Amino acid sequence: MSNDSDSNDTVLVLGATGKTGRRVAARLRLRGTRVRAASRSSRTRFDWSDPDGWGPALRGVTAAYVVPPPVPGPVHEFVARAEAAGVRHLVLLSGHGADTWGDSAFGLDMRSAEDAVRGSALDWTILRPSNFNQNFDEDLFHAPLVAGELALPAGAVPEPFIDLEDVADVAAAVLADPGRHAGRVHELTGPRALTFAEAVELISRASGLPIAYTRISPAEYTAALVKEGWDEADAHHVTEMFVLMERGVIAGTTDGVATVLGRPPRTFEDYVLRGAAAGVWRR
Repeated sequence: MSNDSDSNDTVLVLGATGKTGRRVAARLRLRGTRVRAASRSSRTRFDWSDPDGWGPALRGVTAAYVVPPPVPGPVHEFVARAEAAGVRHLVLLSGHGADTWGDSAFGLDMRSAEDAVRGSALDWTILRPSNFNQNFDEDLFHAPLVAGELALPAGAVPEPFIDLEDVADVAAAVLADPGRHAGRVHELTGPRALTFAEAVELISRASGLPIAYTRISPAEYTAALVKEGWDEADAHHVTEMFVLMERGVIAGTTDGVATVLGRPPRTFEDYVLRGAAAGVWRR
């Protein structure tokens, strides 16, 4: 089936060039599902800051995979537009244990998006993955690892890292059978929790490269990000994620992947072996 179809059984994938979106779109296409891939750089353009341009993305869509923007609010308008366009099911990407974050300043965007889909008249499913394995090779942690040292404000509290391939498998399965998952919140984690020091040690051993992990304070981490050119508000937001993690409220594993897919999640070791063999941490 072709991309960007106008058929009435099309699935809209937002963030289609991003870490999860591109993987979800590929899986849906392989299943024979009509996919409309949308992002700021896709043929179907979608920009969260331009609601007037959302119409072409929503036309003829029955379901949508929604990756919320990094600010609270826009998903409420998107949900209203989706209802008016005849969309029937929304699958929202959120964060592990979002309803346990309490007064944390982290994740206000995701919590706002959850409120938007829960308050709609549409069927919805919420996916709440923990931190992605791929953050170590596709995102923020990659360059420091290649340089030989990852310094973060994370200590002895472990994180149940999840493989993005599992997140995409779950999202595609939900979008392929949305009725079964309507009104469900799937908490998605890997099979066991690791500290960042343990994760870095596994990467170092498998890659054969000397890589150290250093624990620093939240203030030091924010300052380091700002020095690298980050906006101070964005740097503080990322740091707040680590402050939240240190509370231990999202350190536990879940059976969400097995519930949806009927198999256990991929291990962090499996991810590390794939990355090391591909040379992603090579200097």
